[in-house]
Amino acid sequence: MWLCDVSIVLADRVIACGALRLEEGRIAEIRETSGSATHTVYPGFVDMHGDMIELELEPRPGVDFPMEVAVTHLDARLAAAGVTTAYAGVSFSRNAKDGDRRSYTHTSQIIRALKAHQNGLRVDHRVHARFDITFTAAIETLEGLLNSGSVDLVSVMDHTPGQGQYRDLERLIAYRTRGGKVSAEEARSQIQHSIDSAVSTEEIHANLLTVSRLCKAHGIAVASHDDDTVEKANLMADIGAVISEFPVTMDAAKVAAERGMMTAMGAPNAMRGQSYSGNLSARDAHAAGLLQILAADYHPAAILPAIKCLADTDPDGLAGAVRLASANPAQALGLTDRGEIAVGKRADLVLENARGKIVTTLREGEAIFSDGSMEFTRKECVSAA
Repeated sequence: MWLCDVSIVLADRVIACGALRLEEGRIAEIRETSGSATHTVYPGFVDMHGDMIELELEPRPGVDFPMEVAVTHLDARLAAAGVTTAYAGVSFSRNAKDGDRRSYTHTSQIIRALKAHQNGLRVDHRVHARFDITFTAAIETLEGLLNSGSVDLVSVMDHTPGQGQYRDLERLIAYRTRGGKVSAEEARSQIQHSIDSAVSTEEIHANLLTVSRLCKAHGIAVASHDDDTVEKANLMADIGAVISEFPVTMDAAKVAAERGMMTAMGAPNAMRGQSYSGNLSARDAHAAGLLQILAADYHPAAILPAIKCLADTDPDGLAGAVRLASANPAQALGLTDRGEIAVGKRADLVLENARGKIVTTLREGEAIFSDGSMEFTRKECVSAA
């Protein structure tokens, strides 16, 4: 199958007009041709952090949807956004009651159910276990999931107020009181209780080492989450983290880069130009040369617009911005068969029309999303550049 008269975004440059030949789910040939491109072809996006599955399963508090309904809807959303490989973020939280969302029993059930529903889905779905490192009692559960091959990525985090993502207590209070369900006094009391009941630094360090050891034994990458200080970034590098997700400060992002970690930030942050929680801007991190990965975070449709926002200032232009959502996350996660348009790689591709709309997404050469406007041909594209 041929894709003709297309602009092709390679890992290091953009072919203004070219053609791709696809065979048996792989890219078999890349040509530069004459003429005018009608569409732009990107490598399929590799999303290493998406928080959407939990909301699909529980769209309103206490309203549970069946896995087959939730994952099918999310699958369609991801494919329409150009995502061909997606790591679904599911969380283990120490403060969740047994059976509630983010409790270890509920999250374990989600992970196993998601794995069981993988066959027949459009996108290559994987599991990203977001692990509250203060949740000592859930380490055994995480170990069981790793032993069964149910987890593909682990990130470690500490959501105790006063540090990390929630270091600005007044902003956290304002966030919790939105909508008027909780008063400022109640929110302040809840936050103080969380601080007073915080796990000791010694226990956190021991848990980090245990989780790191387990992941290393199973060949699973570890990511840190919400690094806010130089000390925390160094600690995460010391335990073997390869990705620094959503660093809160520029200083932490700099240390992560110096220690060899890839920095990942949210596409919505880059698209909007700011973090909704008031933390480090993805655009500022990118301008400083400290952004290597774009993740869907909570909105997969933001990936392509975010790429375009960053392309104007990226040293490598559009090719460099596209790497943030394709080649770089694939490299960080050990996915050597995808992430770029190159001969021999999987034909995971995203096609965009002249109006900037995604019209087709291919996974291994098969359409997993299409609006019906894109035409493919069995005939060889013969025009030469």
